[in-house]
Amino acid sequence: MTGEQIQLVKTTWRLLREIDPVLLGDVFYGRLFIDNPALQSLFKSPMDEQYKKLIDTISVVVARLENLPELIPDIQALAQRHVQYGVKPEQYDLVGAALLWTLEKGLGRDWTPAAAEAWSRCYHTLAQTMINSPASVDSPAV
Repeated sequence: MTGEQIQLVKTTWRLLREIDPVLLGDVFYGRLFIDNPALQSLFKSPMDEQYKKLIDTISVVVARLENLPELIPDIQALAQRHVQYGVKPEQYDLVGAALLWTLEKGLGRDWTPAAAEAWSRCYHTLAQTMINSPASVDSPAV
């Protein structure tokens, strides 16, 4: 990601943080489950908890985008938890599509082509790091 893209992700995330996290989480998971009903079985905890985890995780990633190598251990730990939940590598694209859709709806006219590209790269970087994590690579197919 370029420095400009990092700043754009940070700026747009600040705008989104003004939205109630429960609403943002509900829109995201609503879209994810409408498009991919089978994924709902992966979520065992109450959805309010899941909404908070989603927002907190994105906030941590966005806050540390300038120093991605420092973030890798946290991303690998996140990948390990996702492997334990039964997440498969091909499901990351489904989550990414729901996330980008949610960001677009939440940002309205602030969702520009540049913002879309920046967030797409941000998510792709995160997803690829998780997929290529030793926990993901070494786990048997579920």
